[in-house]
Amino acid sequence: MSETLLVKHIGGCHCGAVRFEVMAPTKLEAFNCNCSVCTKKQNVHFIVPNSKFKLLQGEDCITSYTFGTHQAQHTFCKICGVQSFYTPRSNPDGKGIAPHCLDPGTVENVTVFKFDGQNWEDSVKANLHGIQSRSSDSS
Repeated sequence: MSETLLVKHIGGCHCGAVRFEVMAPTKLEAFNCNCSVCTKKQNVHFIVPNSKFKLLQGEDCITSYTFGTHQAQHTFCKICGVQSFYTPRSNPDGKGIAPHCLDPGTVENVTVFKFDGQNWEDSVKANLHGIQSRSSDSS
């Protein structure tokens, strides 16, 4: 994320059981991954360090799904089924946030980059658009 000014975004799932805040720019840079699970979920997400994410409510309403290496934690609301954030395999020290799950009013723009999750190892090695640095507090 090239913009340095961070604002507080508030978001959550559809039913409102899960709510969170995240510090991120108003101009978001998100990834559209084509791995099997992201394709099924249409998982466009931007990545922030764990230190910029705070769960406000609903910890008891969250469950997760894993597969393959079991490194990614695909968390979602047990009540409505919406995944508003998750822990990506590429950034286990961060959160992938669904921009469409943020409340209106704080996002100016979302630029979406393609991430080739079908060739995950090669894509991470290439580090296109700095994906691995997105969960660093210095980014």
